[in-house]
Amino acid sequence: MGSQLKNKRLHLNPNWAQLQQKLKSHDSKPQRPSKGSQTENPKTILGKRKERPYVELDDSPINPLAPINDDISVTDVVAMDCEMVGVGQGNKSALGRVTLVNTWGNVVYDEFVRPVDRVVDFRTEISGIRPRDLRKAKDFWVVQKRVADIIKGRLLAGHALHNDLKVLLLSHPKKDLRDTSEYQPFLREGGKRALRHLAAQFLGVQIQNGEHCSIQDARAAMLLYQKNKKEWEKSVKDQMRLKQKQKKRKQKKKIKKGDVTIDSVRTAF
Repeated sequence: MGSQLKNKRLHLNPNWAQLQQKLKSHDSKPQRPSKGSQTENPKTILGKRKERPYVELDDSPINPLAPINDDISVTDVVAMDCEMVGVGQGNKSALGRVTLVNTWGNVVYDEFVRPVDRVVDFRTEISGIRPRDLRKAKDFWVVQKRVADIIKGRLLAGHALHNDLKVLLLSHPKKDLRDTSEYQPFLREGGKRALRHLAAQFLGVQIQNGEHCSIQDARAAMLLYQKNKKEWEKSVKDQMRLKQKQKKRKQKKKIKKGDVTIDSVRTAF
């Protein structure tokens, strides 16, 4: 009975052996992808990936001192920083470089300066100035005039500006100075702090690690002012109002004293 069923199945599928043989031979041949097929050989895919241009992602933090645009116009507020060299016996400071930046941190003036007296100490470890920098530098009087023209009638920001103005032999109205070394919120226990400490705390940036850069320092001073501009200007106005009140009080006292003197003289007669 079993043998009959077996023969019957074979009889019902006479081409089974031939079909099975064809399937085996078909699987053994490499398949060619059709024209419309999207499947590709892995090696081909890897090859294409290698040919793709490598785009490097910049994970470095943004430098807050970098200018936000390329506008180099002279704005209503400029920040200044100077680097000094030693003249005379080396202990006297003279202007070696001066930099002015505008509100956005772009350089509007940057010059190395040839001092009137002979330089005996370039103070390179701090100033960053080298002998080659002053070989084609501009004369002091030329630079002084240019700086004076730029800062005239403008707010001047900077750190310890009295030192910069001193070596420039210039003066500037006190009401127009925005000195980061004297701004009350920047002081610690009544004492002044270095610009690098202010930049680290309030800007989150490291500066003056070794040789100083007048461009970087001027930008730091400008950014410190810009970040505190509203409160800073309010404090300046409050101080000016207070001074005006005190001035009026003094004038009134003088007038009263003068009246008493006149009355006493008249009474004597």
